[in-house]
Amino acid sequence: MIEKLIIQKTLRVPAGPAAAGDGTPVARQLDAALLDVGFAASRALLEHIGALAPAPAMDLAATVVSAVRELVGDHVQHNAYFIGFPHDVPDTVEFWVDRLRAAVLTGGGTATDAQLRDAVVAGGVNLLDLPAYGIYQHTYAQLLAAHDTLVTAAGDRLTVLHLGDAPEVEAARLYLALAGSPTPHGEADLAILGELAVACADGVQPAEIPVRENRAVLNGIRLVLGRPLVGVDTTTDVLRLACQVSGGDVSLATPTRFRAFRRPERRTLLAALNEVVAAHPDRLGDVARYAERWKRLGERLHPHEYGQWPHAQEVFTVARGQRRVHNLAGRAEAAIRAGAVGPAASVLSAAPGLLLRSADRLLRLASAAERATVVDAVTGALGSASGRVLLSLREHVDNRLTPASARMYASRSRTAWVGPDERPALPAALVAELSSLLDAAISARLPQWHRPLLVDPQVLDVALPLSGKATEGGFAVMPRGSRASVSGEVLRFFTYWRQASRRTDHDLSVLLLDDDFHSSGQVSWTNYRHDGVVHSGDVTDARNGATEFIDVPLTAGGRYVVPQVNIYAGESFDEVAESMFGYQTRARDQGGAPFDARTVRARSHLRGHGRVALPMVFARNERGWQAVWLHLYLPGRPSFNRVEENTFTTADRVRALMERRYLTVSYLVDRWRGRAEVTVWDGRPPDGPVTFVGIEAPENLPDGSEAITLGRLNEVIPR
Repeated sequence: MIEKLIIQKTLRVPAGPAAAGDGTPVARQLDAALLDVGFAASRALLEHIGALAPAPAMDLAATVVSAVRELVGDHVQHNAYFIGFPHDVPDTVEFWVDRLRAAVLTGGGTATDAQLRDAVVAGGVNLLDLPAYGIYQHTYAQLLAAHDTLVTAAGDRLTVLHLGDAPEVEAARLYLALAGSPTPHGEADLAILGELAVACADGVQPAEIPVRENRAVLNGIRLVLGRPLVGVDTTTDVLRLACQVSGGDVSLATPTRFRAFRRPERRTLLAALNEVVAAHPDRLGDVARYAERWKRLGERLHPHEYGQWPHAQEVFTVARGQRRVHNLAGRAEAAIRAGAVGPAASVLSAAPGLLLRSADRLLRLASAAERATVVDAVTGALGSASGRVLLSLREHVDNRLTPASARMYASRSRTAWVGPDERPALPAALVAELSSLLDAAISARLPQWHRPLLVDPQVLDVALPLSGKATEGGFAVMPRGSRASVSGEVLRFFTYWRQASRRTDHDLSVLLLDDDFHSSGQVSWTNYRHDGVVHSGDVTDARNGATEFIDVPLTAGGRYVVPQVNIYAGESFDEVAESMFGYQTRARDQGGAPFDARTVRARSHLRGHGRVALPMVFARNERGWQAVWLHLYLPGRPSFNRVEENTFTTADRVRALMERRYLTVSYLVDRWRGRAEVTVWDGRPPDGPVTFVGIEAPENLPDGSEAITLGRLNEVIPR
């Protein structure tokens, strides 16, 4: 399992010790199998497998193929309701009439087309209960037999797999990278970190764990294994840890039902609390924010039984409201309410990250006389706050010269709402001053590369991964706001879901928007065709898994193409056994089955908390089409969500995201130009070792080179 995770996360195949022999036939079979799913083994990888005995070579090859098929979504059967899709898809009304006629004939009656249409309009017929509706009428094998073999095209994806080091070395490297990441991880990477933490518990540990959620995951493993905790310096760290080992949310965005703790675990948690409060009594000010959770945790820890840790007992005294402690944010807020913005900035200087996140508000509220005081406080905080906070503020400032047409608020769970931007714009001179200060601070803290920097131009438009919360796990998935060019003649969207316990209907739809973000049409289960866009048919039961497709010719009208997945009925995205979204690009004459892994450009999990998923938007500009990642969810309704009913809310969010200026890799590359030799990659191998920054690592990098690829871009974020 660890080897498969390493392959999927790094595109490197661990080279474990195995008996030598002639595995050349297996290497040839692997090469062919990988090409069928859009991957290629590097020469070093093929040579390694070819030098193994047949049995271990076959075991390794099977692991590799299984890992990459799962990565691109080829581990399941993607059937389509209409067997001939994208051809032979009927007109929507004709299809419904045909289903109605089948229902009437089943009952032994007859009806004219007019009578059938009247029955639908009158609402007396449940269309989703009609015979054969929403259930596959053919097997997956019959679907494949009905389609010609895919004609390979020069533009088909080919992702290279590289030979790695020994499994334990690769596991340790990935563990240290995830644990020491300067940015928070999403749910998928936190789960990987947890698995690696168990495997690497006795190995080298990271020198620093900047992100507190990562500390909670590691300390959760250490608590269960009876190891000393690391990096616990706030009361909230202990609360996160308790949530982690209880299977809850370490981000504290949602409440956790705490489990019963063993006596040694209670002692460890209370001792850690006692040590934190004894060293920093002001940390009690953080308790009130999560008072209810502390009270619930106290019911599990029984702090009154442990008189040797009186400072830990103070935490629960504060949580119960028996003692009042003002925290830093509360003191600053009181100063702001009193009109003392300068003193508020001075108070917040004790928490540099909080000060920088409050900088916009302080500058807007400050009088002309106080503004210089706020700027001085911000300047003093730049050296202490994390690089992620500096970059976030730099991106924020870049969007504050004029009010936004719509302001979007995105939560950690990727839900979002849009409201008017009522903030006055910051003065241009102030924006320029802050930008210059931030540029200098960020440049001074950039990672140092000892080799020339070689940059793939395709990575320049990737948004900086400031938080894994703003993305999903999957293949070739980029952070929110990232842009990637789209080639080919046809976009093919697909969504797959498999219900866990009850009938579940997820609906793939496409909303078309014009230049002004107004609707210019939609394609869904209620409208199979529009302006060349074609739906594969509605599937309403996914006990064995179900897939829906939509084809969008890149000649279609509209400026923006917005695929979305609506939950019509049944289990949510985080309840189903499995769910995914992805897109393929094809030439018109390629043929092939509706799903072919070689044409998959990206595949993401769907695991958000809303009832409508908005994974991406595709935008047309003067250079062609671009894919822009959204990673958003709309709350929607408990059931019966349809694209027609969320057109306005979808368009608002798309507009807010498209008009926002995101900080991209290009920004950091510009900062590096003054500190290192930077060259844009033209596809030719460099003359000597380099540090390559790109979407994927090319095969022809010289020995001694290092590749910072899409999955490792958080490593370029200054600490």
